Amino acid sequence: MDVEVEQLGEILVIAINRPAQRNAVTREVSVAIAEALDRLDKDSDLRVGILTGRGGYFCAGMDLKAFVSGQRPELENRGFGGLTERSPNKPLIAAVEGFALAGGFELALACDLIVAATGATFGLPEVKRGLVAGSGGLVRLPQRIPRAIALQYSLTGEPMDAATARQWGLVNEICANGEALDCAISLAQRIAVNAPLAVRMSKHIIDESSEWSRVEVWDKQRPLVDSIISSTDAAEGSRAFTEKRSPVWCNK
Repeated sequence: MDVEVEQLGEILVIAINRPAQRNAVTREVSVAIAEALDRLDKDSDLRVGILTGRGGYFCAGMDLKAFVSGQRPELENRGFGGLTERSPNKPLIAAVEGFALAGGFELALACDLIVAATGATFGLPEVKRGLVAGSGGLVRLPQRIPRAIALQYSLTGEPMDAATARQWGLVNEICANGEALDCAISLAQRIAVNAPLAVRMSKHIIDESSEWSRVEVWDKQRPLVDSIISSTDAAEGSRAFTEKRSPVWCNK
């Protein structure tokens, strides 16, 4: 299978499995990722998703052989990899080993958090091929790191190593080579123990608030926050704290 999907308790691991092609994305891969992300959002037992690649690679971008044959990996209303134009409602972590280049880097940028092995390499080399990073790379990269640094890497097409990505705040955690998935699972578990409604709403507010004006921010945020404060899980969280026990979330 070109994409392997595995449920580990409350975590859904989505792995591109084309190591001989450095996990380059075909249309079939995009469809499979989109279906897995739909499962992540619809299944109330799932709390966090992880996107990774098998064989020591994250993703080297679009499968150029498939592209030359006329196949396009972008899905309508979903974008490249079934992800870049529509992110899931629940947190998604990129676990990066080896190359995350071109569309592969754009997939990582479309995730909420990035965990990288020390040997990971990120880059948008499209300008070297007469192209532009049109699947969100040029939009998301300057949102994640300083604009001048994003411009440098976008205009030169040069690669960025994991240590540099961590320095600029692009990568959340760095681990030893071969351990990116385990590290991402550990991070996902630390998220999954929290109230699912509160986690999803926190992600939603962070995502949406970048488009709110200073005048409207409180009016837009207030009803969202109130919906969580009035939830059953908010009451359970307070009771569990006073009773010195772990909360039992009901996702309501």
